[in-house]
Amino acid sequence: MANFKGHALPGSFFLVFGLWWSVKYPLRYLNRKVKGNCRSNKCYDRLELIEGILKALFSLIGILAEQFVPDGPHMHLVNGEDHSWVKLMNWQHTTMYLFYGISGVVDILTYFPLNLPRGLDRLSLGIAVIVEGLLFYYHVHNRPALDQHIHSLLLIAVFGCAISIMIEVFMRNDIVLELFRASLSILQGTWFWQIGFVLYPLGGAPEWNQTDHDNVMFITMCFCWHYAVALLIMAINYSLVYYCVNRHKKLPVIVDNGLIKINSKKAEVEASLLAGSDEE
Repeated sequence: MANFKGHALPGSFFLVFGLWWSVKYPLRYLNRKVKGNCRSNKCYDRLELIEGILKALFSLIGILAEQFVPDGPHMHLVNGEDHSWVKLMNWQHTTMYLFYGISGVVDILTYFPLNLPRGLDRLSLGIAVIVEGLLFYYHVHNRPALDQHIHSLLLIAVFGCAISIMIEVFMRNDIVLELFRASLSILQGTWFWQIGFVLYPLGGAPEWNQTDHDNVMFITMCFCWHYAVALLIMAINYSLVYYCVNRHKKLPVIVDNGLIKINSKKAEVEASLLAGSDEE
């Protein structure tokens, strides 16, 4: 959709997954460090399954939104009257959602004992991100300078994320790569929203001058600020997870110490009673 909603929708999806990954991966990493071997692998496998279902569901919502909005193509690619293309921008967004949907389906299949190759889920996700980058690279040709520039900045996050995921195919469960992917996903999410605000101002806000170089300079600086905020969010979430994991680790120790004290007092009472009976 060539409007604000068309950018806010994918932005929300990327933001949700980025925030979720910024919590899930530190939680798994810190649990494994604390416990040596994570005894809740089944729990994390279920989370992967739920994540795949949500990914497929979000993709389906995106496809339906792109195709069946009032001014959408309604699954028509070519106009039968003049043989012209119908709403190719919507079709590009639909294609992006399609590949993310395929990634979600692969995530779901990976959960079941089908002996799928290890890393196939990461590979399918990496392909989806590459397709997204390819589509957006050819999305803005012959568009105003600011429009082209703001989308080209998005490609930095997209292809950075794609490279990270492709490395994850061979280096699975690497916390640095996973956190890097999460940060770039958050960046994609917030930047999609930023694109919407710049190209389709809300509430009667003045339109941006698409040819002013100062606007290009500001948008570049703004992109860096977005990533700084993404890194701050990552740091906060990691700190919160670290605090919760360590707090949970100390609780059994406190309980054990309490039981030891109770048992020792009980033993002292029994000993004193026995001593009193011996004196009698």
